[in-house]
Amino acid sequence: MSRGPVLIDLEDAEDAKPEAAPAVPDIVGPEKAAAMQQVAALAARRPSRLTRWFWSLAVALIGFVASLAAWDYVTGLLERSVILGGIATALVILLVLVLLVVALRELAAFGRLRRLDTIQHQAADALAASDLKGARAVIAALDRLYAAREDTAWVRAELTERQADILDADGLLGLAETTLIAPLDARAMREVEAAARQVATVTAIVPIALADLFTALTANLRMIRRIAEVYGGRAGTLGSWRLTRSVLTHLVATGAVAVGDDLIGSVAGGSVLSKVSRRFGEGVVNGALTARVGVAAIEVCRPLPFHLAKRPSVTALVRRALTGLFGRD
Repeated sequence: MSRGPVLIDLEDAEDAKPEAAPAVPDIVGPEKAAAMQQVAALAARRPSRLTRWFWSLAVALIGFVASLAAWDYVTGLLERSVILGGIATALVILLVLVLLVVALRELAAFGRLRRLDTIQHQAADALAASDLKGARAVIAALDRLYAAREDTAWVRAELTERQADILDADGLLGLAETTLIAPLDARAMREVEAAARQVATVTAIVPIALADLFTALTANLRMIRRIAEVYGGRAGTLGSWRLTRSVLTHLVATGAVAVGDDLIGSVAGGSVLSKVSRRFGEGVVNGALTARVGVAAIEVCRPLPFHLAKRPSVTALVRRALTGLFGRD
């Protein structure tokens, strides 16, 4: 039996138009973008006074109980055996000394981070008021900050020689930015690219649940700490947490945790494999979010605000980080 052409009759002719077709869903939906914003907002939010009192009292109570238990243990051991009690006493004293050294290092780390923040605010004020005296004070503070770093010795000497010839704050701070800070910016951007590449690769290749989350968390924390070290702000354990909170606060304040702008369109949309594989697309997006955190860390840790130098482009960082990794058009 011969078959003739089949006529399909549409009830509504408007449905047959291509422009009436539903939009293709994005790689990362709005709900995931909102989740990222909520996570950053919760991490950056200052705890309430009641929460601070709770943790302070809890730490004080635990420390009191632990010290009292150690005292009872050592005194009881001394009553049983003078030798064993002496060994326990020496071990406790050594432990206390180590804790004091750790506390001093944490205080020094907080001090270096505070110095970076102070210099950045002084430079911003000098630029806003065109204050040449304030700009020279910033140059002197930078010289003290990097006095122990041999890789900046010749640049600092040049700044010291030339600052008397520059009679405006913009020119002096611009010279410091393009000569002293520019090499540090390049090193910091390489750290961002390495972290974005790692997060994107693990997300795309490893199918284990929560592996990408763990990798993103550890890579971002390590990246923030290394960026601080590049600019001279060595952070300890507590200092790293304080620095991470500052970076997340900066992200929330600038609205940089939103997903869906030209970043995803130019990076994720420009990769062929991101259109074919969902995992590769998620890898590109997670790498882009890591790059955003890195740029925020650079802005927070950089001793000078961006003036003559251009702020790092997240899209350019991700493209360099993922070149040859997920393929190109």
